[in-house]
Amino acid sequence: MPDFLPATLFELSPAEWTAIRLSLRIATVATLASLPFGILTAYALARCQFPGKTLVNGIVHLPLVLPPVVTGFVLLMLLGRKGVFGPYLAEIGVVFSFRWTGAAVACGVMGFPLMVRAMRLSFEAIDRRLELASETLGANRIWTFFLVNLPLAVPGVIVGAILAFAKALGEFGATITFVSNIPGETQTISAAIYSYTQVPGGDAAAMRLTIVAVFIAFSALVASEIIQWRAAKRLGNVE
Repeated sequence: MPDFLPATLFELSPAEWTAIRLSLRIATVATLASLPFGILTAYALARCQFPGKTLVNGIVHLPLVLPPVVTGFVLLMLLGRKGVFGPYLAEIGVVFSFRWTGAAVACGVMGFPLMVRAMRLSFEAIDRRLELASETLGANRIWTFFLVNLPLAVPGVIVGAILAFAKALGEFGATITFVSNIPGETQTISAAIYSYTQVPGGDAAAMRLTIVAVFIAFSALVASEIIQWRAAKRLGNVE
């Protein structure tokens, strides 16, 4: 084991705490902002038939197969200061490039496919007879969604949000391409680890942040598994 581990393993510096707090804020904002869109998209893909459904499904899941750097570059071309929409947004005071809000956008885009997939599976698992019964009793499609679909899909919604949150915490390629690596503004845990590995004597800080990142990611995965197990047990699918 390297000599630096025993003495400095848990001595986080102010800069490291800043990166952790910023990562948590970015991941939280990214998850909450994308949650309504994730729910509607998942429901539409699970229950609705419309032209171009396959195309929409492909676009939603595209960030999973594209290199994150490509996703970040596309965001830069669209929302950057010289991008397609960036100048117009800047006129109303909305700037994403080189801001923590831009990092939240990038993290939200990267975590969106994981969120939608978990929610879609939850919506698809709902017995359609319950929806038909609701409509028979006089509820329209909107009321059926809020009274039947959404309550039954809550476990999947929570799991999707957790997975998107964990993905946002670990995002690096899209974020650093779109908003760079600015300490205190856009330097997340992943970006800080990268920075520390590039300077002499930064191995200890990189190791500490790595341990924090592993702990958070593992906790999120365990939480999602527990929620899925409890939901399955409640529905009678497991003993």
